[in-house]
Amino acid sequence: MAEGYRYLVPPPIVARGAAGDRLDVRMSQLIREAAPGQAFDVGFIGVPLSRASISPSAASENPTAIRLAWRLFASYNLDYDVDLAALRIADLGDVTMHVTDIPRCHANIEEAVVEALSSHPPFFPVFIGGDHSITCPIVKGLKRVTPGRTIGILQVDTHFDLRNLHDGGPSNGTPMRGLIESGTVAGSNIVTIGVHGHFNALAYKRYADEQGVRYYTVREVRRRGVEAVVDEALAYLRARVDAIYLTVDMDVLDVAFAPAAPASTPGGLATWDLLEAAHRIGREEKLAAMDLVCLDPHRDGRAQSTVKTGAHVVLNVLCGYAQRIRQQG
Repeated sequence: MAEGYRYLVPPPIVARGAAGDRLDVRMSQLIREAAPGQAFDVGFIGVPLSRASISPSAASENPTAIRLAWRLFASYNLDYDVDLAALRIADLGDVTMHVTDIPRCHANIEEAVVEALSSHPPFFPVFIGGDHSITCPIVKGLKRVTPGRTIGILQVDTHFDLRNLHDGGPSNGTPMRGLIESGTVAGSNIVTIGVHGHFNALAYKRYADEQGVRYYTVREVRRRGVEAVVDEALAYLRARVDAIYLTVDMDVLDVAFAPAAPASTPGGLATWDLLEAAHRIGREEKLAAMDLVCLDPHRDGRAQSTVKTGAHVVLNVLCGYAQRIRQQG
């Protein structure tokens, strides 16, 4: 059992047994529980909070659902000819949460980020949520660890997440506004891909324009192609910031592809668009961390299609990351 963390508890599920055939490895066989001081390339951190969700959600159960899903995925990705077995991957466990106090939960998340990144040699952190409110304290924690670094946000989401913080407090609809109004991230250093339709009020669009938030609608993604849009978004951020944080809200997918995303809508992105975007973003040299949010496994049914898609998104980012560090090495 991992010991020495104050704001993290051990993962509820850990790998069992060693990998067999080195050419037939499951992700569940690669991931090991972390202890403070250990070195690894990628670290998973569960953030089991969903009380801040505007839509009723059990997204707090998603970190465990994703851990269970690792056994379904081989370490090798045929699409990109990448084997993640080359990476050292660790599970740092879950952030401790309070039963009812959301501000305290957010404070714990921020402290856990500082604790995790200060307890190990540098690694690529992957935060598995949880509702989208977790992004704000995560990025605040990253900023505290490297205060001189300018952070940009690449948000893949069907919503701006710029709701007023004074109406109901921090929620899964406020993370980008919280980062802007706290001075953590400039609005002009936020790019959102996937907003569309009747699912963003005019007030949030106007606020985005006032703050210089850059955004691409699903219609534009379909017209130009996801590759061109992602490449343009990354080039924009690369020229402006020292580090890029990726946040993927699963409701960016069309509801047909993501039934377990509480706020998914008709007309969202197709699964392959998101998977291709994830890989391209993973290759970005300034990508410093990511999260996956707003996935309620209780809504997914026996096929667990949304959970599998969420796990695949994370793995595609890691495929891009593995190719990047291989080229650098």
